[in-house]
Amino acid sequence: MNTERQGVDYAQALQTLRTSALEMRNDLPAKEILLQDYHPDYGADARITLPVGANAGEFCHPDLAKLLLSRPLIDDFNLAGALQMNTDVLIIGGGGAGAAAALTAAEAGADVVMANKLRIGDSNTVMAEGGIQAAVGEEDSLQRHFEDTVKGGHHAADKALVAQMVTDGPAAIRWLIGLGMNFDLAAGSDNNGRLQRKRAGGTTTPRVLCYRDFTGLEMMRVLREAVELERNITQLNRCPAIELLSDEHGRCVGAVLYDLERRKLLMVHAKSVVLATGGSGRLHLQDFATSNHYGATADGLVMAYRMGAKLRDVDSFQYHPTGVAHPPHLAGALISEAVRSAGTHLVNGLGERFVDELQPRDVVAAAILRECAEGRGVLRDGQVGVFLDTPRLIAKDPDVLKRLVSLAHVAHKCGINPAEEPLLIHPTLHYQNGGMLIDGNGQSTVPGLYGAGEVTGGIHGRNRLMGNALLDIISFGRRAGEAAAQTGLPLKKARGGISHVYKLQRELTRAGIQSEGKAPVLYPDYGRFDLREHAGIQENAHAKA
Repeated sequence: MNTERQGVDYAQALQTLRTSALEMRNDLPAKEILLQDYHPDYGADARITLPVGANAGEFCHPDLAKLLLSRPLIDDFNLAGALQMNTDVLIIGGGGAGAAAALTAAEAGADVVMANKLRIGDSNTVMAEGGIQAAVGEEDSLQRHFEDTVKGGHHAADKALVAQMVTDGPAAIRWLIGLGMNFDLAAGSDNNGRLQRKRAGGTTTPRVLCYRDFTGLEMMRVLREAVELERNITQLNRCPAIELLSDEHGRCVGAVLYDLERRKLLMVHAKSVVLATGGSGRLHLQDFATSNHYGATADGLVMAYRMGAKLRDVDSFQYHPTGVAHPPHLAGALISEAVRSAGTHLVNGLGERFVDELQPRDVVAAAILRECAEGRGVLRDGQVGVFLDTPRLIAKDPDVLKRLVSLAHVAHKCGINPAEEPLLIHPTLHYQNGGMLIDGNGQSTVPGLYGAGEVTGGIHGRNRLMGNALLDIISFGRRAGEAAAQTGLPLKKARGGISHVYKLQRELTRAGIQSEGKAPVLYPDYGRFDLREHAGIQENAHAKA
């Protein structure tokens, strides 16, 4: 995969764009060849085989594998003075999946603790701009939604999970509207309250429901308000989880948190735990910029793997086609697929369209990387990308920026007028396709441990369609919350420790593997956060090997 920075000078490319007829070049290779040659997942250094653990012998991204096989941040010695807390259900993660799980668990009568690494809502959910898929149109069907999703994920998804998610779609929309969420209505005075539906890349019919182009932010608004009004939910903000707790039978019975405000470890004992920790974009895999929020550092996968939970497809990631390429300090910031759904074209440095903009995301991203690698991209101040031709869109539809509010905001931050100048874009690391293996109730392979949202795998296969992430977090968030509330040990027996951590460490020792790194990392490396230094934790010379 050629990633050398080359292309057409920006000023020359801009002049060509303004005079171009935007003819479509028709030399795109077959999808399999295009992805193999240009998608980051298929690069020579994109995967290794895990040597130990529940997924021994299976592929994993090398940077993620380092974390899965790393040393723990704490040992038994450090827990001696930890604060103690009890609850029925512990939710780890403050995004949409965590909030949906917490609300449903509370509705089922459980006492819930919600542990948020940052604050509730500081998550990728608020950055999901395009919308949410649900088969509510007259010409649509659950079967059609199912087939689009399976095909878009290269037939690698768990079909039972896909069927469950798409079946939950209409009810999820009704639930959100019941909480007070706004959706755009279809145009016309006689719409009778019908919701506006947009087409997403890789779909066969308009199915995406939205609120302007900040649907995730609107969703998180109502979820946060509902959580804050629920008496049975206790929020712990700025309390990242650093290890799960297990009992003598290997069941998950809580977690160790770190309270950033009090600088204390906190052991939360629970009948069951729901992981909703999100993805891994802030690891900057393949040195890509990312659209992800600050806390997306794969913590949930690390903790789950140490518990013995099986993962799947952890060598598969989504690179969203339209991340900001210039200016450099905004690299990776997301420009919603809603902009392409509205009719904006992608144009290379020669003034050519080179791909159908509403192909699945992995195809469009690989096509952009191909243009850049073969010298047809646009170069500006050392950054390479292609044009998102907003001037033509706005000239044709002057009111489009009233609907695409986030586009106007991003353009303003980039210092350009999108009606006069195109944005320079490049694929950005956006989504973790794989994750913890779950069943239809979010149950992992470890008793007592559930998952929902981006930390889980199997729902999207090896490529996710726009709008299915927000549906995923509501569908499986609600299911995991309800299941977690109804299962688990009596609370007085929900006591545990971190002996499972040493089991994996012994496997590594027997395999002759020594890791100097420690995980979870909690925050990106440029955050320069060291838990042991922050908490004043001393190394225990007698810690178990």
